[in-house]
Amino acid sequence: MTAKIISFGIQKGGSSKTTTSGIVSYLLSQDYRVLAVDLDSQGNLTELLTGRDVVEFRGKTILEAMQAQNASGYVYQVTDNLHLIAAEDLLATFSRWLYSDFRAKAINDRSLILAKTLATVRDNYDYIVIDMPPALGDQTINALAASDYVVAMFEASKFCYSALGRFLETCWHVKERVSPNMVVAGILRGLIDSRRSDNKFLIGQVKETYGELCFDSVLTRNAAAGRLAITGFENNNEINQAVSQYRDFLKELMQRVEG
Repeated sequence: MTAKIISFGIQKGGSSKTTTSGIVSYLLSQDYRVLAVDLDSQGNLTELLTGRDVVEFRGKTILEAMQAQNASGYVYQVTDNLHLIAAEDLLATFSRWLYSDFRAKAINDRSLILAKTLATVRDNYDYIVIDMPPALGDQTINALAASDYVVAMFEASKFCYSALGRFLETCWHVKERVSPNMVVAGILRGLIDSRRSDNKFLIGQVKETYGELCFDSVLTRNAAAGRLAITGFENNNEINQAVSQYRDFLKELMQRVEG
């Protein structure tokens, strides 16, 4: 059992990146062993999956795992099949550590720290899901270099449309220079407001520009999904409503990932 690594990203906040990462991790864990990796110093995926404040994980996060280049001592068990490597505020110091204390021996070493770290636990899981930060920096480069598949998140806004092209360009740059086997699995589009004509136009524009790279599934804002950070995944009487639209997307994703 060697995990397939799937990351979710875009350098734009508010694009349902963390919610999607969390729900996909939860749904996959119904049938598979899953490790979710929070690579955003805001720690939102950590709070979403555990219901705990991120400060409770200080000293036991992905930052320390990467510094040790060994993830085995930093895994938190959410459920039997769903595990997490948490993040908290100090992850923001990763770049400082990377260019001061870390001693690179090869040109790509700084880009492959996460890949080497996850390799120490990869055989324990079927899937590893990475929630990337909303920025094009060292954490994102490491996430892309560690990934087998990348899902680009798109929310129907002009700023996100501008960000999408730059994110995909970064993906292809990492593929060319660092990780030739990485694949952009697709673009997951989301509507901010299905009643707005500009939202619908941008959803169509992305499809026109990127064609089959887009998933057929289009997310809509869902109050039950939005409340997951409060209600959690377990013993939640509206969980089916919260995750229902993600099931179709996951079927598409699995078809692309499993071939």
